[in-house]
Amino acid sequence: MKYAFSTLGLPGSTVAEAAALAAEHGFDGVELRAHAEEPLHPGTPNADRAAAVRAFAAAGVTVLAIAGHAKVAAAGEDDPVVAELLSLIVLAADLGAPFVRVFPGGGRLPEPEADAHAVRRLTAAAPFAERHGVRILLETHDSHRTGAATGRILDRVGHPAVGALWDVMHTWLAGEEPDASRQALAGHLGYLQVKDVASTTELTPIGLGEGVVPLAEAVAGTPADGWLCWEYEKRWHPDAAELPGRLSHGREHLARLAAVAGT
Repeated sequence: MKYAFSTLGLPGSTVAEAAALAAEHGFDGVELRAHAEEPLHPGTPNADRAAAVRAFAAAGVTVLAIAGHAKVAAAGEDDPVVAELLSLIVLAADLGAPFVRVFPGGGRLPEPEADAHAVRRLTAAAPFAERHGVRILLETHDSHRTGAATGRILDRVGHPAVGALWDVMHTWLAGEEPDASRQALAGHLGYLQVKDVASTTELTPIGLGEGVVPLAEAVAGTPADGWLCWEYEKRWHPDAAELPGRLSHGREHLARLAAVAGT
C-alpha cells in the first residue's frame, strides 16, 4: 500500500514545502490541487512544471494525481469542458502523475441529462488521456456522490483511461454502505480518498481515526499495491488544526487501516 496526502490541506504552501513534508513524514506521494490560486495548474509555465518535477524527484515523492476542478456532468457546451480535461491531462503528464481528478458537477440537472454530459465528455477525452499515460478519475462527489451514481457513468464510458476516485466521506454522507460503494466501483477504482469528521453535520476536518467515517470498512479489500490519499480540507475550514502537525499520526493511521484490511 502507498500513502499520499492532498495539498488541499496546505493552503499557501509551495511545491518544495509539500514535497519536503511528504518525505519527512513517510508519505509516498502527493495529490496536487490544480487551481489558479495554487503553484501548479493548467496555466503554469513549462519552466515551473520542470522545477516541480525536480523538487519531487529530489524528495523521492510521487505526484499521485492532479486534482482538477473540471465538472464533466455540468450544463453547457461540451467543448470548454473537454478542453479543460485535456489541459489537466497534459499537466499530469508533464509532472509524471498517473491520475487526473475531475468532478461530476451536475447540479440540479435531471439525472439522464447529467449522465449523458459526463459520458460524452469523458469518452471524448479518454483516447487523449490514454496516449499520455494518464487516467481520468471521476470523484464520488456533489451530484454523483454515491458509488452507484459514479459507477453508472463509468460503466457507460467503458474505457480503461477513465475510472473512479472513491471519496469515502461523500459516499458515507449519501448513506451508501462501503460494501455497496466498492461493488459499484469494481473495475473502475483508481484510488481511495479518506478523511474524518465528527458527524454528518460537523464536517470540519479532524485527525484520521478520531471521527465517525467508516474508514476501515472502506479500505477493506483495497488492492495491496493501491493508494490511500488523505484529503484534509483545511482550505475550506480555516479554523481546523494545521495539517503538518497531524501528518505523522495520519501516516500511522493509514498504515493501521491497511494492516487491518489485510493488505
